[in-house]
Amino acid sequence: MKVLIVKLSSLGDVVHAMPAVQDLRSALPEARIDWVVERGFAPLVQRCEGVRRVIPCELRRWRKAPLSRATRHEWRAFRNELHAETYDAVIDLQGLTKSALVAHMARLAPGGRRYAMANRTEGSSYEAPTRWVADVAIPLEPQSHAVQRGRSLCAQAFGYALSGPPRFGLGRAASARENTVVLIHGTSREDKCWPEDHWLALGRKLVAQGYGLGLPHGSEEERARSERLAQALGPRAEAWPRLSLDALTERMARCAGAIGVDSGLSHIAVALDLPHVQIYNFDTAWRTGPLHTTHQRSVHAVPTPAVDAVWGAWQAVTIGG
Repeated sequence: MKVLIVKLSSLGDVVHAMPAVQDLRSALPEARIDWVVERGFAPLVQRCEGVRRVIPCELRRWRKAPLSRATRHEWRAFRNELHAETYDAVIDLQGLTKSALVAHMARLAPGGRRYAMANRTEGSSYEAPTRWVADVAIPLEPQSHAVQRGRSLCAQAFGYALSGPPRFGLGRAASARENTVVLIHGTSREDKCWPEDHWLALGRKLVAQGYGLGLPHGSEEERARSERLAQALGPRAEAWPRLSLDALTERMARCAGAIGVDSGLSHIAVALDLPHVQIYNFDTAWRTGPLHTTHQRSVHAVPTPAVDAVWGAWQAVTIGG
């Protein structure tokens, strides 16, 4: 049984698809699972247990110069790599035109089928071509958590029952643990950010409790914020250097926990099974926040959660307070 997962982006969405792979491994131990993903997220997917082959693409970049010589060359190389196998099942977990294109390009083995979502779920993007390309379009609950949506699609496609909480298959380092809490302040949307003075107040509480603080960043704006926070919080706070996604995941895996806004890195913290508090300025935690754990929880308030609310949640996930 050869299965191809199509989930191209974004970072959080890729993480949310990983439990579906772990379910497939349990239900179909003989399955050989490949995954098509944007190249920037390929190192993370390569860490996911049960993924045999990662097929990277760069659709985002190719769309900017579709007729260039480089794009044509890279597209042919991607197509050749995709066509190196035939699949018994191609599963579009993205639900967009671009993922439908990739699913359509993939080669089926005799009797193979393409599966996709039959409908949009609340708060998620969805485009009709994913349904047109599919041999089997699977209806999903209109209000579904992002993790459960992928798990349900695969379970219905292969006829097995879901059981237990989600498992992401990223693992966590067993040694060299650091007494460091990662403060994930960066996100792709400004309206998801938490105020800087809140981070300072929270950071001081963590330092007083004996923790070191790690401040990752992606963009230049985030780097500047990390450095400001580190300088204000003193020697126990460190603005981490710019790290590759794989190296950043590895470093986070050694930490004592994470507190962060709704972002891809916060979802990685969940997947690594770290003690974690996720901060929401909108009532959307029900579809992207942590699920089914005592040591991970979300905090939501409008316009933004108070420091005491986040601190209380951190106490609850670490010492049961």
